[in-house]
Amino acid sequence: MPAAISAIANVLIGGIFHAAVLFLVAAGLQLVFGVQKIVNLACGSFYALGAYFGITLVNFGLGAGLPDWTLLPLLVLAGLLMVVIGPPIERLLRAVYDRDESFQLLLTFALVLMFQDIFRLVWGANPRSLNNVHLVYGKWTVGDFSVPVYNLLVIGAALLTAFLIGLFLKHTTFGRLLRATAENRAMAEALGVNVRAVYAAVFTLGTLLGTLGGALVVPTAAASLDMAVEFVIEAFAVVVIGGLGSMPGALAGAGLVGLIRAGALVLYPEFEILAIYLIVIGVLLLKPSGLFGKPAA
Repeated sequence: MPAAISAIANVLIGGIFHAAVLFLVAAGLQLVFGVQKIVNLACGSFYALGAYFGITLVNFGLGAGLPDWTLLPLLVLAGLLMVVIGPPIERLLRAVYDRDESFQLLLTFALVLMFQDIFRLVWGANPRSLNNVHLVYGKWTVGDFSVPVYNLLVIGAALLTAFLIGLFLKHTTFGRLLRATAENRAMAEALGVNVRAVYAAVFTLGTLLGTLGGALVVPTAAASLDMAVEFVIEAFAVVVIGGLGSMPGALAGAGLVGLIRAGALVLYPEFEILAIYLIVIGVLLLKPSGLFGKPAA
């Protein structure tokens, strides 16, 4: 494989890998807003929590003698276990369900600050990482092109998640209840839908996607106190580009942001964040509802 093609392939895979993790968090953000109409800034903290706990669980498991190949199952387990924070936080957010968006933003941003202090208290202020443990799965090599198999597994997991979410929303009874509640909460309640239970389930699912994304990314990136804020900015860029409340928009927006970021890091690293913001500004000017969002009535 020619060197130029290998370089392009590396950029594409790097961008798609980042997009895969970004999609998981953005999908949770889209679900929560689509059904509950809550703009949840704390999704970045769920991502960071999954990353920190993923490191802890992997170190504990491998230290206890588990084989290295259990890395991925341990990370998935870490994401699943941390979903326990979803229900109590959802109960806290009930106070702002029917209030102005500014109250929602203030409360969820307060949660971000609280989680940041919890991370500092439990895991310390220094970044934590798993070094190169993910290379236990080996690399897929074609000529000069080489990519860790772990990255491909995460990309596959994100695509599978997108497919399963689509099936869940369109072809299950509970998925139809979610869509009905999102369209008209009052009518859903009048028809006997337990909206409070639907909200709790949706927020828990959104939390799960965030913690799972953080756990899966941590073998390739350090967990740090700043990662929650940094990632929530990218997640909201995805939402703006794809359209608030749109699941196909989350997938398209994550892919676009991931590829732009990867390309900028190779061509001109200082342009990385600016490039994403320029795309966001362009979408807001040309199509404020996003690529797949519904125009405001």
